[in-house]
Amino acid sequence: MLQKTKFSPIQLELLKVYSFEPSEKELKDVKVLLGKYFAEKFITRVNKAAAKKKITQKDLDKWLKDENQ
Repeated sequence: MLQKTKFSPIQLELLKVYSFEPSEKELKDVKVLLGKYFAEKFITRVNKAAAKKKITQKDLDKWLKDENQ
């Protein structure tokens, strides 16, 4: 029995992009744009969480240098 797959809105938009038969460079550009977008969202969330927990840049630097982590 086949199961119906429901696509998310972003998947539907990406399918539209593929329907135009983009070049390899255009696909690479889309990947870069998506990567930057989601990286920025992640950084924003991390910064909010760090501020809420009162974690400073000094704390982060210390953790990065800690060999036991």
